[in-house]
Amino acid sequence: MQKKLLSGLFWVLLANLLVKPLWILGVEVGVQNAVGNEAYGFYHALFSFTYIFNILLDLGLTNYNTRNIAQHPQLITKHLSGILGIKLCLLGLYVMVTFTVGLAMGYGSAEFRLLALLTLCQFLNSLILYLRSNFEGLLLFRWDSLFSVLDRLLMIVICGCLLWSPMRERFNIYWFVYAQLMAYGITAVLALCVIARKAGLRRVRFDRRFFAVVLKQSAPFALLVLLMASYNRIDPILLRSLVGDADAGVYAGAFRLLDALTMVAYLVSVPLLPVYARLCKGEGVKGSEKGVKGSERTNDEITGITRLVFAPMMLFAVGTAVALCAVAEPTMGLLYHERGSMYVPVFRVIIFGIIPISLTYIFGTLLTAGGYLRQLNLFAASSLALNVVVNLLLIPRLGATGSAWASLTAQTFMAAAQVALAVRLYGLPARSFLPLGLSDTKRLVKSLITNNNSQ
Repeated sequence: MQKKLLSGLFWVLLANLLVKPLWILGVEVGVQNAVGNEAYGFYHALFSFTYIFNILLDLGLTNYNTRNIAQHPQLITKHLSGILGIKLCLLGLYVMVTFTVGLAMGYGSAEFRLLALLTLCQFLNSLILYLRSNFEGLLLFRWDSLFSVLDRLLMIVICGCLLWSPMRERFNIYWFVYAQLMAYGITAVLALCVIARKAGLRRVRFDRRFFAVVLKQSAPFALLVLLMASYNRIDPILLRSLVGDADAGVYAGAFRLLDALTMVAYLVSVPLLPVYARLCKGEGVKGSEKGVKGSERTNDEITGITRLVFAPMMLFAVGTAVALCAVAEPTMGLLYHERGSMYVPVFRVIIFGIIPISLTYIFGTLLTAGGYLRQLNLFAASSLALNVVVNLLLIPRLGATGSAWASLTAQTFMAAAQVALAVRLYGLPARSFLPLGLSDTKRLVKSLITNNNSQ
């Protein structure tokens, strides 16, 4: 199982580390510099608004499907045809709720014009993530790696042609959204064609009984995604409401590099979820609350995989946070030129979020695979409440910097709670959290290279 994990990590990290830094640090920074803080803050706040309600497009189906297909791959055809029907029905619910809440918040024609485009972007992105969950569940990590970057690759080409040409002077935020629509659409169609062929899909099925059964099973996943999306994305919404678009734009600019770097932890979690899920299948891992879980062999394998990913991730996260905090001023100046100094105080706080976020992607994935959704939802709800309270206390006095402190506080609480629960439930020994030695690092690299050369 460790070989499967190493193979998945290799392809997912290779594809994304080649493409996504160029997207985030090249295209997104270029767009913000071209349109200005207010226009980008306006876009980022509405994007965060649609992202929070994105759960209505998924209702936990993606994480549920990854875990379910990893444990029962023979169900791929039945579930693909049925869940695609559910996704189409959920689009109507998502649009209705998003626009209703927008009206309640006093949005005008300018907001709704952009909101309509962003809701369609969110649907296509959600569809891509669901289709990728089938590749992940079947452990087809090479296909998953391709479709994890294809949309960004297309957007780099489209936006690059617009930003680095005479058309740059006329570039506006709507062009950026149109580029996303085109890229998401092409990627979704191609991913659907590939997985439909592999699964033998012939038609989309609308079965009310199937809908009810699947949505009931995915509901805890849906609540978890909603709560985590809320405490991760509510900051710019509160900033825009309390102090305006400019501060929301500063927060977005400082947050961007953190968003790019935490992509590494997210990418590690992509193959980690189906691998953990297969280990937890039928082993009685989800047992009593007294810490004796599953067979000794299963817990040993879980410990080995956790140790395999934990030490490199923590070395990366802690080292990156400390280093970038030390060079915050030249880093922000490099990205945002003469305006860079306004981002520095926010960046020096928010960059440390990479440490708890990385822990969450490791231990939260393990708890998700084991089915401990009730505990995870309780942690996420507490984190959301903590985030909102700290934001309301600090934003009026510190603006975007206060929001950065609120985010870091909530992330730290969530990570600490998950680590404590995972250690208690799975009996993870302390040595699992020690840094890899030189010999272990050499063995890891050698195994990774050998495993992928043999494929």
